[in-house]
Amino acid sequence: MKQKHLWLAGVFLVTVLGPLPALAEKASTPPPTAPVPASELKAIYGDRTWLWSAGGGRFDTGDNRFSAYTREGGKPSVGQGRWVVDDNGKLCILAKWYASNGNARAATCFGHVRIGDTIFQRRHPFGHWYVFRHAPERKGDEAAKLVSADTVASHIRQWQASTSGN
Repeated sequence: MKQKHLWLAGVFLVTVLGPLPALAEKASTPPPTAPVPASELKAIYGDRTWLWSAGGGRFDTGDNRFSAYTREGGKPSVGQGRWVVDDNGKLCILAKWYASNGNARAATCFGHVRIGDTIFQRRHPFGHWYVFRHAPERKGDEAAKLVSADTVASHIRQWQASTSGN
């Protein structure tokens, strides 16, 4: 009976969290996970820019303002709105996106859990879990793409200037 409970716990973990790294695969029982609290998420993201392959998103803490610029597909777009976090490990970006072909509102959320000292992230609610930040942090970690420099504001100003005559 004990083996059945362990198997069910393992199925639950994979179903809820998706595949986890070798740490979870080698353990005889699933490792405990804990959501990253809001205060820690604010410290991780606050007043930082998340660098993306074609732009970035800025998380200002004063008013929880979010602003972003991207050239995905070669076409510029700007996102402006807010970001919120909760004690369940969730970070949500609520923004209106502006592009040459129209505007749209979008809500994008990410979940964060901790296993030991390692933080995992996924697109909420159905994305795959991946290492967000190792302990200690490694060069390729997603968290390393959060920088203090605001690389977004100048692109937004240029975009606004180029569209103000339209």
